[in-house]
Amino acid sequence: MGRAFVAGLAVLAALTGCTVQTPDGEGKRRSPVHIELPSKTPAPDRAPAGGGDTPRTTPAPDDDKPAAPAPPRVLWSRGDTGRDVRELQARLRQVAWLFEGPTGTYGEQTETAVSGFQGKRGLPRTGKTDAVTWQRLVRMTREPGRWDLYLMGGQQADPPDARCRTGRVLCIDKTSRTLRWMIDGRTVSTMAVRFGSQGTPTREGVFSVYWKSRDHVSTLYDSPMPYAMFFSGGQAVHFSADFAARGYAGGSHGCVNVRDEPAIAELYAQVRNGDRVVVSW
Repeated sequence: MGRAFVAGLAVLAALTGCTVQTPDGEGKRRSPVHIELPSKTPAPDRAPAGGGDTPRTTPAPDDDKPAAPAPPRVLWSRGDTGRDVRELQARLRQVAWLFEGPTGTYGEQTETAVSGFQGKRGLPRTGKTDAVTWQRLVRMTREPGRWDLYLMGGQQADPPDARCRTGRVLCIDKTSRTLRWMIDGRTVSTMAVRFGSQGTPTREGVFSVYWKSRDHVSTLYDSPMPYAMFFSGGQAVHFSADFAARGYAGGSHGCVNVRDEPAIAELYAQVRNGDRVVVSW
Protein backbone atom coordinates (compact mmCIF):
# COMPACT_ATOMS: atom_id res chain seq x y z
CA MET A 1 0.00 0.00 0.00
CA GLY A 2 2.80 2.46 0.85
CA ARG A 3 4.79 1.75 -2.28
CA ALA A 4 1.70 1.99 -4.43
CA PHE A 5 0.89 5.37 -2.89
CA VAL A 6 4.39 6.73 -3.50
CA ALA A 7 4.33 5.46 -7.08
CA GLY A 8 1.03 7.17 -7.66
CA LEU A 9 2.41 10.44 -6.44
CA ALA A 10 5.37 10.13 -8.78
CA VAL A 11 3.11 9.60 -11.76
CA LEU A 12 1.00 12.59 -10.75
CA ALA A 13 4.11 14.74 -10.42
CA ALA A 14 5.32 13.79 -13.86
CA LEU A 15 1.99 14.67 -15.43
CA THR A 16 1.49 18.00 -13.67
CA GLY A 17 5.02 19.31 -13.57
CA CYS A 18 5.27 18.69 -9.87
CA THR A 19 8.22 17.34 -7.98
CA VAL A 20 8.31 15.13 -4.93
CA GLN A 21 10.13 16.76 -2.08
CA THR A 22 12.59 14.70 -0.05
CA PRO A 23 13.50 15.42 3.56
CA ASP A 24 15.77 18.42 3.94
CA GLY A 25 19.16 18.27 5.53
CA GLU A 26 17.70 18.51 9.03
CA GLY A 27 15.53 15.48 8.47
CA LYS A 28 12.34 17.47 8.29
CA ARG A 29 9.84 16.56 5.69
CA ARG A 30 8.52 19.21 3.31
CA SER A 31 5.15 19.12 1.64
CA PRO A 32 5.15 15.98 -0.44
CA VAL A 33 4.12 17.78 -3.62
CA HIS A 34 5.57 21.04 -5.12
CA ILE A 35 3.74 22.48 -8.09
CA GLU A 36 5.65 24.80 -10.49
CA LEU A 37 3.34 27.51 -11.88
CA PRO A 38 4.01 29.13 -15.26
CA SER A 39 6.10 32.34 -15.17
CA LYS A 40 4.33 35.63 -15.93
CA THR A 41 7.16 36.56 -18.35
CA PRO A 42 6.78 34.70 -21.68
CA ALA A 43 9.68 32.55 -22.65
CA PRO A 44 11.80 33.69 -25.58
CA ASP A 45 11.07 32.27 -29.01
CA ARG A 46 12.60 28.89 -29.47
CA ALA A 47 14.17 27.62 -32.63
CA PRO A 48 12.01 25.24 -34.64
CA ALA A 49 12.51 21.61 -33.96
CA GLY A 50 13.95 21.14 -37.41
CA GLY A 51 16.85 23.52 -36.66
CA GLY A 52 15.79 26.28 -39.11
CA ASP A 53 16.22 30.01 -38.67
CA THR A 54 14.66 31.64 -35.68
CA PRO A 55 11.21 32.92 -36.69
CA ARG A 56 11.02 36.73 -36.89
CA THR A 57 8.05 38.87 -36.20
CA THR A 58 6.64 40.40 -39.41
CA PRO A 59 7.21 44.19 -39.19
CA ALA A 60 4.14 46.37 -39.16
CA PRO A 61 3.54 48.55 -42.21
CA ASP A 62 5.63 51.74 -42.09
CA ASP A 63 2.90 54.33 -41.89
CA ASP A 64 5.44 57.06 -41.05
CA LYS A 65 7.49 56.78 -44.28
CA PRO A 66 8.52 60.33 -45.30
CA ALA A 67 6.84 61.79 -48.37
CA ALA A 68 8.88 62.43 -51.53
CA PRO A 69 10.56 65.87 -51.44
CA ALA A 70 8.69 68.64 -53.21
CA PRO A 71 10.23 69.88 -56.49
CA PRO A 72 12.27 73.10 -56.20
CA ARG A 73 10.36 76.35 -56.49
CA VAL A 74 10.23 77.84 -60.00
CA LEU A 75 11.59 81.40 -60.02
CA TRP A 76 11.09 82.36 -63.68
CA SER A 77 9.68 80.70 -66.76
CA ARG A 78 8.62 81.50 -70.31
CA GLY A 79 6.66 84.75 -70.54
CA ASP A 80 8.20 86.40 -67.46
CA THR A 81 9.83 89.83 -67.82
CA GLY A 82 11.91 92.20 -65.75
CA ARG A 83 15.32 92.96 -64.32
CA ASP A 84 15.73 89.46 -62.79
CA VAL A 85 15.22 87.87 -66.20
CA ARG A 86 17.91 90.21 -67.57
CA GLU A 87 20.32 88.97 -64.91
CA LEU A 88 19.49 85.34 -65.73
CA GLN A 89 20.17 86.03 -69.42
CA ALA A 90 23.40 87.89 -68.66
CA ARG A 91 24.67 84.97 -66.59
CA LEU A 92 23.68 82.46 -69.29
CA ARG A 93 25.71 84.53 -71.75
CA GLN A 94 28.76 84.23 -69.48
CA VAL A 95 28.66 80.42 -69.71
CA ALA A 96 27.94 80.48 -73.47
CA TRP A 97 24.42 79.08 -73.27
CA LEU A 98 22.75 82.23 -74.61
CA PHE A 99 23.90 84.62 -77.32
CA GLU A 100 20.98 87.05 -77.63
CA GLY A 101 20.05 89.97 -75.38
CA PRO A 102 19.73 90.35 -72.51
CA THR A 103 16.23 91.41 -73.49
CA GLY A 104 14.45 91.14 -70.13
CA THR A 105 11.85 88.78 -71.66
CA TYR A 106 11.92 85.01 -70.98
CA GLY A 107 11.34 83.73 -74.51
CA GLU A 108 12.02 80.58 -76.50
CA GLN A 109 15.78 81.10 -76.73
CA THR A 110 16.10 81.64 -72.98
CA GLU A 111 14.01 78.53 -72.29
CA THR A 112 16.21 76.48 -74.63
CA ALA A 113 19.37 77.84 -72.98
CA VAL A 114 18.12 76.98 -69.48
CA SER A 115 17.14 73.47 -70.59
CA GLY A 116 20.60 72.91 -72.08
CA PHE A 117 22.31 74.19 -68.93
CA GLN A 118 20.16 71.89 -66.78
CA GLY A 119 20.81 68.81 -68.88
CA LYS A 120 24.58 69.39 -68.88
CA ARG A 121 24.56 69.36 -65.08
CA GLY A 122 22.24 66.43 -64.50
CA LEU A 123 19.22 68.50 -63.55
CA PRO A 124 15.70 67.91 -64.88
CA ARG A 125 15.46 69.59 -68.30
CA THR A 126 12.35 71.69 -67.70
CA GLY A 127 13.50 74.93 -69.32
CA LYS A 128 12.16 76.69 -66.22
CA THR A 129 14.57 78.40 -63.86
CA ASP A 130 13.98 76.83 -60.45
CA ALA A 131 15.89 77.56 -57.25
CA VAL A 132 18.38 74.70 -57.75
CA THR A 133 19.16 75.72 -61.34
CA TRP A 134 19.60 79.35 -60.32
CA GLN A 135 21.97 78.52 -57.43
CA ARG A 136 24.12 76.38 -59.71
CA LEU A 137 24.30 79.17 -62.32
CA VAL A 138 25.15 81.82 -59.71
CA ARG A 139 28.06 79.72 -58.41
CA MET A 140 29.49 79.49 -61.93
CA THR A 141 29.22 83.19 -62.89
CA ARG A 142 29.96 86.69 -61.68
CA GLU A 143 27.56 89.47 -60.77
CA PRO A 144 26.58 91.25 -64.02
CA GLY A 145 27.27 94.98 -64.27
CA ARG A 146 24.80 97.52 -65.61
CA TRP A 147 26.02 97.25 -69.19
CA ASP A 148 26.04 93.47 -69.02
CA LEU A 149 22.33 93.69 -68.21
CA TYR A 150 21.74 96.20 -71.02
CA LEU A 151 24.33 94.92 -73.47
CA MET A 152 21.93 95.31 -76.38
CA GLY A 153 20.10 98.41 -75.11
CA GLY A 154 16.72 98.72 -73.47
CA GLN A 155 17.91 100.89 -70.55
CA GLN A 156 15.88 103.81 -69.23
CA ALA A 157 16.95 107.34 -70.17
CA ASP A 158 18.05 109.74 -67.45
CA PRO A 159 16.20 113.08 -67.13
CA PRO A 160 17.16 115.39 -70.03
CA ASP A 161 19.82 118.06 -69.74
CA ALA A 162 18.37 121.53 -69.08
CA ARG A 163 19.69 122.69 -72.48
CA CYS A 164 17.36 120.20 -74.18
CA ARG A 165 14.10 121.68 -72.87
CA THR A 166 13.47 124.18 -75.64
CA GLY A 167 13.38 123.90 -79.43
CA ARG A 168 14.22 120.87 -81.58
CA VAL A 169 17.04 118.92 -79.96
CA LEU A 170 18.88 115.64 -80.27
CA CYS A 171 19.54 115.23 -76.52
CA ILE A 172 22.36 112.69 -76.08
CA ASP A 173 23.25 111.42 -72.58
CA LYS A 174 26.53 109.55 -72.11
CA THR A 175 25.62 108.41 -68.59
CA SER A 176 22.48 106.50 -69.54
CA ARG A 177 23.70 105.90 -73.12
CA THR A 178 20.50 107.18 -74.62
CA LEU A 179 19.33 109.67 -77.23
CA ARG A 180 16.08 111.62 -76.80
CA TRP A 181 14.54 113.38 -79.76
CA MET A 182 12.80 116.36 -78.14
CA ILE A 183 10.61 119.15 -79.46
CA ASP A 184 9.77 122.05 -77.14
CA GLY A 185 10.50 120.01 -74.02
CA ARG A 186 8.50 116.97 -75.12
CA THR A 187 10.21 113.63 -75.77
CA VAL A 188 9.17 112.30 -79.17
CA SER A 189 11.33 109.16 -79.15
CA THR A 190 14.13 107.55 -77.16
CA MET A 191 16.75 105.04 -78.28
CA ALA A 192 19.92 103.38 -77.00
CA VAL A 193 23.20 104.74 -78.36
CA ARG A 194 26.90 103.85 -78.28
CA PHE A 195 29.84 106.25 -78.25
CA GLY A 196 33.47 106.48 -79.28
CA SER A 197 36.15 104.40 -77.62
CA GLN A 198 38.80 105.83 -75.31
CA GLY A 199 41.12 106.72 -78.18
CA THR A 200 38.39 108.38 -80.24
CA PRO A 201 35.84 109.80 -77.78
CA THR A 202 32.58 111.46 -78.77
CA ARG A 203 32.85 115.20 -78.21
CA GLU A 204 30.61 116.85 -75.64
CA GLY A 205 28.86 120.20 -75.88
CA VAL A 206 26.15 121.95 -77.90
CA PHE A 207 26.24 121.51 -81.68
CA SER A 208 23.92 121.68 -84.71
CA VAL A 209 23.14 119.19 -87.47
CA TYR A 210 24.93 120.62 -90.50
CA TRP A 211 24.65 117.76 -93.02
CA LYS A 212 22.51 114.66 -93.54
CA SER A 213 23.57 111.70 -95.71
CA ARG A 214 21.16 108.78 -96.09
CA ASP A 215 23.62 106.18 -97.45
CA HIS A 216 26.92 107.58 -96.26
CA VAL A 217 30.16 105.57 -96.26
CA SER A 218 33.11 106.77 -94.18
CA THR A 219 36.04 107.86 -96.35
CA LEU A 220 38.38 107.55 -93.35
CA TYR A 221 37.38 104.06 -92.14
CA ASP A 222 35.62 102.75 -95.26
CA SER A 223 32.60 101.68 -93.20
CA PRO A 224 28.88 102.23 -93.85
CA MET A 225 27.17 105.04 -91.90
CA PRO A 226 23.49 104.85 -92.93
CA TYR A 227 21.15 107.68 -91.86
CA ALA A 228 24.13 109.88 -90.93
CA MET A 229 23.38 113.25 -89.30
CA PHE A 230 26.69 115.13 -88.89
CA PHE A 231 27.05 117.56 -85.99
CA SER A 232 30.81 118.01 -85.26
CA GLY A 233 33.48 117.50 -87.91
CA GLY A 234 33.33 113.86 -88.95
CA GLN A 235 31.18 112.85 -85.96
CA ALA A 236 27.57 111.98 -86.69
CA VAL A 237 24.55 110.17 -85.33
CA HIS A 238 24.02 107.11 -87.55
CA PHE A 239 22.89 103.49 -87.68
CA SER A 240 25.56 100.88 -86.81
CA ALA A 241 25.24 97.25 -87.87
CA ASP A 242 28.08 96.41 -85.47
CA PHE A 243 26.17 97.91 -82.55
CA ALA A 244 23.10 95.92 -83.62
CA ALA A 245 25.16 92.71 -83.62
CA ARG A 246 27.53 93.14 -80.65
CA GLY A 247 25.94 95.79 -78.47
CA TYR A 248 28.21 97.55 -76.00
CA ALA A 249 30.92 94.97 -76.54
CA GLY A 250 32.24 97.33 -79.22
CA GLY A 251 32.58 101.08 -79.77
CA SER A 252 32.67 103.73 -82.49
CA HIS A 253 35.38 106.05 -83.80
CA GLY A 254 33.62 108.99 -82.16
CA CYS A 255 30.19 108.83 -83.76
CA VAL A 256 26.94 108.27 -81.90
CA ASN A 257 25.79 104.79 -82.96
CA VAL A 258 22.16 103.68 -83.01
CA ARG A 259 21.33 99.95 -83.20
CA ASP A 260 17.59 100.20 -83.93
CA GLU A 261 17.41 100.75 -87.71
CA PRO A 262 13.64 101.43 -87.96
CA ALA A 263 13.91 103.95 -85.11
CA ILE A 264 16.77 105.92 -86.67
CA ALA A 265 15.12 105.79 -90.10
CA GLU A 266 12.11 107.54 -88.57
CA LEU A 267 14.34 109.99 -86.70
CA TYR A 268 16.30 110.79 -89.87
CA ALA A 269 13.06 111.68 -91.62
CA GLN A 270 12.13 114.19 -88.89
CA VAL A 271 15.46 115.91 -88.13
CA ARG A 272 16.36 119.01 -90.12
CA ASN A 273 19.65 120.73 -90.77
CA GLY A 274 20.11 123.34 -88.04
CA ASP A 275 18.45 121.29 -85.26
CA ARG A 276 20.52 121.34 -82.07
CA VAL A 277 22.56 118.44 -80.71
CA VAL A 278 23.41 118.39 -76.99
CA VAL A 279 25.95 115.78 -75.84
CA SER A 280 26.44 115.59 -72.07
CA TRP A 281 27.30 113.32 -69.13
